[in-house]
Amino acid sequence: MTIEAQDTERVVARLRPHGRVLFWPSVVLIAAALALGYFAGSFNEEWENIALVAGAALVILLLWLLPLLAWLGKRYTITTRRIIIRTGFFVRIRQELLHSRGYDVTVRQNGLQSLFRSGTVLINTGLEQPVVLHDVPGADLVQSALHDLMENSLNPIAARRQAAASQQSDDTTIWGTR
Repeated sequence: MTIEAQDTERVVARLRPHGRVLFWPSVVLIAAALALGYFAGSFNEEWENIALVAGAALVILLLWLLPLLAWLGKRYTITTRRIIIRTGFFVRIRQELLHSRGYDVTVRQNGLQSLFRSGTVLINTGLEQPVVLHDVPGADLVQSALHDLMENSLNPIAARRQAAASQQSDDTTIWGTR
């Protein structure tokens, strides 16, 4: 019995949702910094200046930092054997899907996503809900890569069974005799 050397698992792609989701939070950051720079120290009362700084800090925290952390908390890793989906910042969730299980890949794009060549990749594994890669850049390329990886990672046992079933046997059947 020979032991076949298995290929090591290699990372094909590391993805995050498209960076355009950070556009409006960045506009808010710039506007808050401009407003803070323009109005800082212009009020007569000291508490008004402190309230301005505290309000700008709160706006930056809620409307820039939290969306940035949410964006950084989603990662999709595609390897030669599986898809790894990591979500969450404080509570982390890790989901894995082996290519050898076989699945159906669908890309859904709205107008803005098609303009930026991104899209939502739906991976239907036969379970109740599909695995979703939200708003990934190069969605069509991701879909074709997943199809190729799925075809290349056939389960060796299933491949042997399929090869054995497709071979014709040497037994001859004579009809009408026992």
